[in-house]
Amino acid sequence: MSNERGKSRVLTSSEFKRVVKMQESNKYGVRNICCLYISFYLGLRAKEISALKIGTFVDTSGNLKKEILLKRQMTKGLVQRRCYLTNDKLIKVLRKYMEIRNKSSYNNLEAPLILSQKKSSFTPDTMQKLFSSMYRQVGLDGATSHSGRRSFANLLIDSGTGISHVQKLMGHKNIQTTTLYIDENPKLLGKISSGINI
Repeated sequence: MSNERGKSRVLTSSEFKRVVKMQESNKYGVRNICCLYISFYLGLRAKEISALKIGTFVDTSGNLKKEILLKRQMTKGLVQRRCYLTNDKLIKVLRKYMEIRNKSSYNNLEAPLILSQKKSSFTPDTMQKLFSSMYRQVGLDGATSHSGRRSFANLLIDSGTGISHVQKLMGHKNIQTTTLYIDENPKLLGKISSGINI
């Protein structure tokens, strides 16, 4: 997909799969794939992913929640928002990642969800560097930690989701901000105009 100047690259399905495939052989592959899936299937920023706690995704019984609350202090612009853990692929990866985490961590819902090599939380900066490293390994120029978020927005629009719903899921105060994330899709535009009949 396009890589407009100044904007993070929007990844195609095959590019996303290449990044995931490369991580499968990595020592921290399950964790890294989990970060990729959270970015692409929930549209979270690096700052938000680094701020996630066990309790963001898991309830007191150790079950994955269906609705996730991103608190104000976790988000850019202090905009609290809800995300929905309904994508089967994301759920599967999260469960796999939680299995490799120490079961005792369920007792501490305030523990970081994503752990660094040093077994501590990522900072927003180190999370951005993790994404950059994963994209660089497969030669995706222009891809950054924001690529998942932009891809998420474009996939929603391309599937027919209304822009006001996309705005809510992205956590934007202003709908004009949401429009900046959307790339033109020539195939979709061509399909729309092909259906016109006078």
